[in-house]
This record gives sequence, C-alpha cells and structure tokens, in this order.
Amino acid sequence: MLRALMIGGLAALLALPARAGCPAGPVPSLALPATGAALAAGRSVTILAFGSSSTEGFAASGPGATYPARLEARLREALPGRPIAVLNRGRGGEEVQEMMLRLKRDVLDAAPTLVVWQVGSNAVLRGVPPETYRARVEAGLDQLRAAGIEVILMDGQEAPRMEALPEAKARIEALTADIARDRGVPLFARGALMRGWRQDGVPDTAVIGPDGLHHTDFGYDCVAAALADGIAAAVRPAPGVALSRAPAAAEAARPR
Repeated sequence: MLRALMIGGLAALLALPARAGCPAGPVPSLALPATGAALAAGRSVTILAFGSSSTEGFAASGPGATYPARLEARLREALPGRPIAVLNRGRGGEEVQEMMLRLKRDVLDAAPTLVVWQVGSNAVLRGVPPETYRARVEAGLDQLRAAGIEVILMDGQEAPRMEALPEAKARIEALTADIARDRGVPLFARGALMRGWRQDGVPDTAVIGPDGLHHTDFGYDCVAAALADGIAAAVRPAPGVALSRAPAAAEAARPR
C-alpha cells in the first residue's frame, strides 16, 4: 500500500507542468552562449549535474525525483523537440576536494556542454577555510574552462543544519558569489531563492526534510523548476530567430 502511494505520488510529481505548485520568483539570469549556440545549431546538449548529496538526491523518493531528473523533464517541456539530456554525477558527503578527484572520470570524460556545479554546503559543515575553498573551486573551474565546458555554479541551501553555522554559511555563500563574478561564471543562487520562498510563506518543512539538511521531493522539484526557467530563458533565440531542427527531427521530416 505504501509503495503504491509513493509510486502514485512520484507519478503525479513527474506530470507537473513547469513551476506548477512551486513558489513564484524571478527567473535567474544565466549567460550561457555556448549552450544556446549548440541548441540553435540543432546539436544535442548534455547537461551534467556535479556535486554532493543535493545533486545525488539524498532523501528523494526515487531517482526520478532528484533535481537533475526533474531538470531534464522541465527543460524538455520548456524547450520541446530540443535534444537535451541531464546526467546526475552527485555523490553525497563530498566537498570540493573529493569532487576534484573524480572530475576527469565523471565530468571531463563525459564531454558535457554545460556543468551545473553544486558547491559550498559541505564546506560550511566541515569548516573549510575560505582561502582553501576558493582555491579548490577555482582549480575546478580552470579545468572545466580548459575543456571548453560551460559552467553554472550553484550555492548552498537554506536549511536548519546550515543556519546553525551562520558565520560560516554567510562567508561561503558570499565567497561562492565572488568566485562566480570574478571568473565570469553564472551563479544559480539557491540560498537566495529559498529565502525568497520563505518570505512568500512557504514553510521550511515543505522544501527541507526531517534531517534538517536535504530537500524534500517538492524542494528538489522547485529548485529544478527555477533552474530550468533560467536555462531556458538563456538559450531561447531572440524573437524572430528560429532554432535549427535537431538532426533526428530533420531527418524524420525529410521527404521520402
């Protein structure tokens, strides 16, 4: 019975239209020229979600309820007919130091068009010195840029266990924004997004689970919805400019 309810709940979640039920908010401003150009040319786009447990989807009801899975579903809805895939390369408990050890295998070797790199949360929880955190993130960005991969940085979440360390949380969040600005990388400000939800009356328990750290299914979906809105806005062509057809679609439409 419980399994049936969980499956039914997940099916309902997967059927939601973009932003349905999620708090309204400003569309994130993300500059993604390479990803936009790939889609405009009709090329397949692979987005790789890289990070720790928020990316892996700890406490989600299943793989389809993680933010990367929801991001793929929402982008396909927002950009119908576009060849977009989202890969989940999150691993719970990791800080940037551990992520760097698998950067080549899990990220560079996959040759994605775009990486969404979720950072900061475990740096706060572990008390990583700011200068160490900055050096590690910048080293990762250098490798991604050298490989010609576009990047979005995603910062940490608003959650009781993070807010129990207010000075470290504020310091790492500000430093992540500084790194993004200094390196010319778009920032998906998850912390600010969630503070906006709170101001709009969304209870923390709706988006953060009972462990006080990880998202609920609803929280993962709403993070994905906001991120999808930002990516879609960044890659849509200017008015009057049509996207090229995806190669598979063009072939299917060719007269026989």
